[in-house]
Amino acid sequence: MPQASYLSYRATHRFSALALDYLDQKDALVPFLEFLPNEAGIAAALVARKQYPVNRVALVQVLQEQYADLPAVPKVQANIQALLQENTFSVCTAHQPNLGTGYLYFVFKILHAIKLADSLNGQYPDCHFVPVYYIGSEDADLDELGTFRFGGEQFVWDGGGQQGAVGRMDTASLAPLLKKLFAQFGPPGANLDALQEMLEAAYLKQPTIAKATQYLVHRLFGDYGLVVLDPDTALLKRQYIPVMQEELLQQTSLPLAQECIGQMEQAGYSSQAFPREINLFYFAPNLRARIEKQGSVWQVVGTSISWSETELLAELNEHPERFSPNVILRPGYQESILPNIAFIGGGAEVAYWLQLKQVFAHHEIFFPAIFLRQSLGLLTVKNAELFSKLGMTWEEVFAPPTETQRAYVSRQASEDFALEVERKELRVLLQAMALKAANIDLSLAGSAQAALAKMNHQVNTLERKMYRAEKRKFQIAFDRLSRLQSCLFPSGGLQERVENFMPYYLESGPIFFDRILELIQPFQNRFIVMNV
Repeated sequence: MPQASYLSYRATHRFSALALDYLDQKDALVPFLEFLPNEAGIAAALVARKQYPVNRVALVQVLQEQYADLPAVPKVQANIQALLQENTFSVCTAHQPNLGTGYLYFVFKILHAIKLADSLNGQYPDCHFVPVYYIGSEDADLDELGTFRFGGEQFVWDGGGQQGAVGRMDTASLAPLLKKLFAQFGPPGANLDALQEMLEAAYLKQPTIAKATQYLVHRLFGDYGLVVLDPDTALLKRQYIPVMQEELLQQTSLPLAQECIGQMEQAGYSSQAFPREINLFYFAPNLRARIEKQGSVWQVVGTSISWSETELLAELNEHPERFSPNVILRPGYQESILPNIAFIGGGAEVAYWLQLKQVFAHHEIFFPAIFLRQSLGLLTVKNAELFSKLGMTWEEVFAPPTETQRAYVSRQASEDFALEVERKELRVLLQAMALKAANIDLSLAGSAQAALAKMNHQVNTLERKMYRAEKRKFQIAFDRLSRLQSCLFPSGGLQERVENFMPYYLESGPIFFDRILELIQPFQNRFIVMNV
């Protein structure tokens, strides 16, 4: 078992109030859930899921087509075939096709899905659970998806002038960026060779970013049985035509989502996603643009493309792949094509899923158990040594900086600089003096109280000076603490939202993922600090 420590998410001071209240299953959030994120919730979801069939034949057909040119992995092939069976369910996580996987949490959420599926396979021998990574290939935010960090440097891909859905962009212009990245790889060895070969095979030999992402994630996690699905296909979108048609003609999602948003705001939680009248985009070459209804015409914003109602319905039925659900309708699309019982997402994803329960109910789509993804902090050998020398708890390290330093000084000071005992003794003495003065002359009582307040202020001032003097003694320790916190909280945020998996893979190879899997406790909801 890798060396690691667990602490509550609340003790990290790095997560939103909604995420923390969700983990604590606060009553205010329960109305926005269908199933609680625990064993009992999964058990209930399994029973309910059977009432919401999906087109398993179409799903497997699409997966077989998408995997036709990928390296064959027996466990993946078995899981794809198993999806044809009514007793097979998916455990899904979703993320956009970030270049090179983007951030560490991309990897963590996939590993959480794998671990949860494995756990459920042990608990329910009569069922089978398949971990699925659903590629958010239709996202158009290239500024976000085309950026990652390695070796302290930011790598940015401009798409070679392409626009629209990032997943549909071709990979031809990526060669210079990869060459620059590989020049920073080291030291030479099997891990370097393996990672470089995977990245070259993904981004230089696959035609699109979606294909490259599917290839890379398959190579990294296929041995665990992970199934990677690109949902941007006509066959799967055809199943979602009734929902998209209703959205185009009746705009039903807006009031349903707004009602949930209003209820959440009354409970003290802010909105994460904002619905529009029509929550669909339209795809064309180099284009992903909103659709608006203007009188009796449907217009693609910023273009000359428009339709009458008859023309619109013909376009939808002939080319459903040209229509793309936004954040309000995408979760419903996911759940309508997968036999899913659990979805694993980050804090923002949990927040916007909670806004959608009524949208799901209206369209009679299964609403799964929602799990907050696993978060980790990775500790190098050098930083583990720093932590050991500090002699602090992880709760103290994660606390706000002033509290962290005070905790260290209080723990390590040669003498107790706090004057609480002396303050109490002084208070007793001064109160006795005030009583004696008042007995002599009642008018002296006010003077005595003023003297008491002044002395208390002077004691507080002395205590602060003593604390500052103690702090100066521990400057070396504070420097160590600063280096440790810079590792765990680069730029003040969590490490997993800044760093990429590649440095750790170069150091350890696939065993890096094995170690994380061993530590994840899918139902425990605890932050992990792991020695790598």
